[in-house]
Amino acid sequence: MVSSDFRPGSPNWIGLGSPDLAESGLFYGSLFGWELDPSGPNGYGLFRRAGRTVAGVGPLTETEALPAWTVYFGAADAAGVAAAAGRSGGTVRVGPTEVPGQGRFAQLTDPAGGRFAVWQAGGTAGLEAVGGPGALCWAELRTSDAPGALRFYRGLFDWRSRDSQLPGTEYTVLRPADGGEEFGGVAGVHPRVDVGWLVHFAVADALLATDEVRRLGGSVVVPPERVPSVGRIAVLADPFGAQFALLEPEPRR
Repeated sequence: MVSSDFRPGSPNWIGLGSPDLAESGLFYGSLFGWELDPSGPNGYGLFRRAGRTVAGVGPLTETEALPAWTVYFGAADAAGVAAAAGRSGGTVRVGPTEVPGQGRFAQLTDPAGGRFAVWQAGGTAGLEAVGGPGALCWAELRTSDAPGALRFYRGLFDWRSRDSQLPGTEYTVLRPADGGEEFGGVAGVHPRVDVGWLVHFAVADALLATDEVRRLGGSVVVPPERVPSVGRIAVLADPFGAQFALLEPEPRR
């Protein structure tokens, strides 16, 4: 699961691009108990749960950008990672940019079209709450070229990996180069799930949370399904179409 030790190459931030921050705040507030603080620079806001930051949210700024969640990975040198991504067939959508007093970021796209970003910590190390209910717990890459994706991201972050024994699917589990918790995985394409990184939020009951998404105007992309030894997972979309997943972890024995 995603942890808050902020090791290089592990997820340390997630951000939502939204056409209406207030409406997004109402949706995620009702679903997860988040509170929206819209007072950041350039229209950027923070989602907090019980006073702790769980995500960022900002207006759509890129040309033809669609509402979506973006995973940020920790980097000691955002400019260096961006340059390496460009040399390896990726695209630099937003070059290294300073957030005064907080850190530096770059927004990138891998060779198969998966969007992601890097965050070089300054005054803000990363999210204050991960892993628990209503917070980021897993990041999964859906890609048409899993071997190529692994080569690309290992070149940037030197991730460790292992093949999973999940029935009926090829899946690679990821962890930071210097050890620490496994934080995500790489899987093939799904006919209804967007290509790219899919954020997973922990919930106590995926069935009830899925019903709540429907009630709030969101949609069900993949209904809740039980994955052996993992838990129950559902893929949803918020009212603007940004996809995300719910994970009800299997109880530990």
